Amino acid sequence: MKLPFIIIVDDDDHVLRAIQRDIRNEYRDEYRVSATNSAGEALQLLKELKLKNETVALFISDQRMPEMEGIEFLEMSKEIYPDAKLILLTAYSDIEAAIRSINNIKLDYYLLKPWNPPEEKLYPVVNDLLDEWQALYKPDHEGIRIIGFQWSPKSHLLKEFLSGNLIPYLWMDIESNDEAEKYLKSTDISRKDLPLVVMKDGTFITDPSLPELAA
Repeated sequence: MKLPFIIIVDDDDHVLRAIQRDIRNEYRDEYRVSATNSAGEALQLLKELKLKNETVALFISDQRMPEMEGIEFLEMSKEIYPDAKLILLTAYSDIEAAIRSINNIKLDYYLLKPWNPPEEKLYPVVNDLLDEWQALYKPDHEGIRIIGFQWSPKSHLLKEFLSGNLIPYLWMDIESNDEAEKYLKSTDISRKDLPLVVMKDGTFITDPSLPELAA
């Protein structure tokens, strides 16, 4: 089973290294930890992880960053991974914004810097949030995905081809499956490009012919 991710974003390299170290020391046996100083890079990573059917359990983001505020980053991340838990790193001067975001984006916790010692101020918070996430987490299908319209002849043709060749796949109707829309965000395509076929390794093809799909 693939380990879920914890994603950390902070433009201050010193703070980033510190929280990455603390989180990795405590959770590396159960989670993969990815850290970056760029919110834009983090969002691109999320798109790639979604296509590869990876799971994100927790986001930890600083509030004051040059590309975008932490609240904005967490809101955009939630569009791709709506079930992940959200922690905002804040200074005392940002507490008001953090409190507002609890309602606006359903922030799970705001953590004041510094968080030393982590055994008292960091790990108990993260443990509780990860326990809540694990209680509701259901591992997803790891094979091929077909995203399209329910009554599309092309979608049915692709499904019949895979079924006829005994290749497992997951069908996702773009009009009734909320999760399907997240794959469009991750591939930057529109509904007119459907059907979309996403492979197990994260590669994808839009509106493929049967020879293209077979290859």
